[in-house]
Amino acid sequence: MRSEMAEDPTVATVAQPLDERLQRQSGLRRLLSRPELGAIAGTVLVFLFFGATAHGTGMFAADGILNWMTVTAQLTIIATGAALLMVGGEFDLSVGSMIGFAGMMIAIPTVYFGWPIEISVIFAFCGALLIGFLNGLVVVRTRLPSFIVTLASLYILRGMTIALSILFANRTIVSGVKNFAGDSFVVPLFSGKAFPGLFIWLADAGIIGKLPNGQPSVQGVPAMVIWAFAIALIGHIVLSRTRFGNWIFAAGGDANAARNVGVPVARVKIVLFMVTAFCATVYATCQVMEFGSAAADRGVLKEFEAIIAAVIGGCLLTGGYGSVVGAFFGALIFGVVQMGILFTGAPNDWFQVFLGLMLLTAVLFNNYIRRRATGER
Repeated sequence: MRSEMAEDPTVATVAQPLDERLQRQSGLRRLLSRPELGAIAGTVLVFLFFGATAHGTGMFAADGILNWMTVTAQLTIIATGAALLMVGGEFDLSVGSMIGFAGMMIAIPTVYFGWPIEISVIFAFCGALLIGFLNGLVVVRTRLPSFIVTLASLYILRGMTIALSILFANRTIVSGVKNFAGDSFVVPLFSGKAFPGLFIWLADAGIIGKLPNGQPSVQGVPAMVIWAFAIALIGHIVLSRTRFGNWIFAAGGDANAARNVGVPVARVKIVLFMVTAFCATVYATCQVMEFGSAAADRGVLKEFEAIIAAVIGGCLLTGGYGSVVGAFFGALIFGVVQMGILFTGAPNDWFQVFLGLMLLTAVLFNNYIRRRATGER
């Protein structure tokens, strides 16, 4: 009789519920699951606010845009590395100190040892990558929190930066790098201006203003902006389009489960620490080539700004979730607000207040969105 019922087409079969992982998600739910949603919404609100309050101040003129885009680019470079590392489940508090130390690794050999600027820059990148490797190695071998390990690195690097600058220059600034660099290609690579002809044409067409000497108010796109977009683009592609990006999410989400399925968690984390060191050295090199000097106090508190930009961009403090695109918009919010406060004439102290409120709001918003997207209570 059971076989007759199975063969009878009139007998209704009970539908089995599909695995929730196989069910189609609505467009709204997919949108809410995007980590950069909060940062994009915050960017829109910030632009609307300063579009109304800073109208006519020059904030959105060509030179004004250059100002807040430069600040955004500076933070984007280090926020990209911070975001990748946070998705991987770790922190690097030595980023700011690495900026100052990398600058000294360029300036001291060039000015006092007579090294070619190209060799000094290579030396700085190799030294920074080695320090990043050691940070990652200590974290994965000892299982100590990366917060503690890199906090120690923060003090070690900052102390070495001050000590070396005083030892060689008898002060905390080593200047004269541009005099020794000469016409090396390294200078325009890290501090030049791109597309100068385009801005001359824009000035002649009346689209942007001119200086009293007839030059355009903006003479090109700073190299730091180009570096920022390049690093952010590469970081986004690696995180969202490659197997290594999947490994980063797996290592940050559940390291033990990732190891069980063959993900080289230790290697991934070490590489990510090296990436943050690389980004800090790019930042430092751009500053040394622009100002012609290295200073021991450069990079102070930049590690926290990078983490704030990453958190505003949707990175969870627990790892396994985040976006480089979100970190870029977090940096953009930072740059627009910092310069917007100056253009509107508001006391600069309010920037710190806004930054703290923005961080708290971003954490609460990201936590709410994550719970809505995953169905948690």
